[in-house]
Amino acid sequence: MLLKFDSKPKTAHFPKDAFWKIIRNEGIKSLWSGLPPTLVMAVPATVIYFTCYDQLTALLRSKLGENESRIPIVAGIVARFGAVTVISPLELIRTKMQSEKFSYNELHQYVSKRVSEDGWLSLWRGWTPTVLRDVPFSAMYWYNYEVLKKWFCEKSGLYEPTFMINFTSGALSGSFAAVATLPFDVVKTQKQTQLWMYESHKISVPLHMSTWDIMKNIVVKNGFSGLFTGLIPRLVKIAPACAIMISTYEFGKAFFQEQNARKQKY
Repeated sequence: MLLKFDSKPKTAHFPKDAFWKIIRNEGIKSLWSGLPPTLVMAVPATVIYFTCYDQLTALLRSKLGENESRIPIVAGIVARFGAVTVISPLELIRTKMQSEKFSYNELHQYVSKRVSEDGWLSLWRGWTPTVLRDVPFSAMYWYNYEVLKKWFCEKSGLYEPTFMINFTSGALSGSFAAVATLPFDVVKTQKQTQLWMYESHKISVPLHMSTWDIMKNIVVKNGFSGLFTGLIPRLVKIAPACAIMISTYEFGKAFFQEQNARKQKY
């Protein structure tokens, strides 16, 4: 028998309504709730992710050849798996800060309480659905990005991609991956918010439901569309983020490679 857990947002049906209600009820600063742990999370995540991806890609190309289409998939999976595992506790803290207003002292007390009661592994709550969301996302993103980048270059008659080709390829591949992996993002959020509800006494016992059980529960209660709750906000966030991330990364990499090449000449 499935326990029912409401997956529909209570505040509004459209992102713009939720946006204005948050500003009106909690102030405009609340839109940046969880910013510090997000920034702290972004730096190690980005370093680990891109370093692993580049190194693995170079290694696999030396073994399998430059034109092997599976390389972006394999490198993307391994790199993302490592990054998710490292930053999972920070993701949990960020979700907590965005769900409720906490001072840093209260946040420290919360983390200490969780560790003392449930052990260090409790900080990785939601790790499984996060992996199920981010690892396929990474595989699809890098594969489609490489395919789109190559296609745009061929259509433009270019040997090397421009900044706009990287930007467009990143936005399109990120959008596709975001739609495909959204159900796991919904599950991840529910698994983490179940803990908040239990701690605030809104439910009497914690709901220890598997990822599959939560997905079935959502479909039973809200239909298949319930697995895609928040699609528009996720696309609004992911598409430009992926476009900016990859285009600036490729630009920076090309710039420093050129600088290194110049230094070697002299």
